[in-house]
Amino acid sequence: MIPTTQREALAVLAELCELSHDVRLGQLLAHLGFLGEDQTGRTLWDIDDEQLLAVLYHHRGELAGRSAVSNPAPPLPGIVSTISAAPSHISPAG
Repeated sequence: MIPTTQREALAVLAELCELSHDVRLGQLLAHLGFLGEDQTGRTLWDIDDEQLLAVLYHHRGELAGRSAVSNPAPPLPGIVSTISAAPSHISPAG
């Protein structure tokens, strides 16, 4: 039987695969190893399951944030944007 922490880590790993579909699994695991060393000072071999889970959640948050920036949500119906374009030329004050 798989312990709860490992089951959760595998589920988050699956989410990471979906968020980074252009990255091979080996690349993702290597990247997670680097992140784990950076965040815990321990290699992927020595990292505890709970620490790895924290690394997975942290990376998922980063990827989700990037996805939200690169794919912003469409405006809600009935809401008009009041932001105007920046001027193409700014005259010096004086």
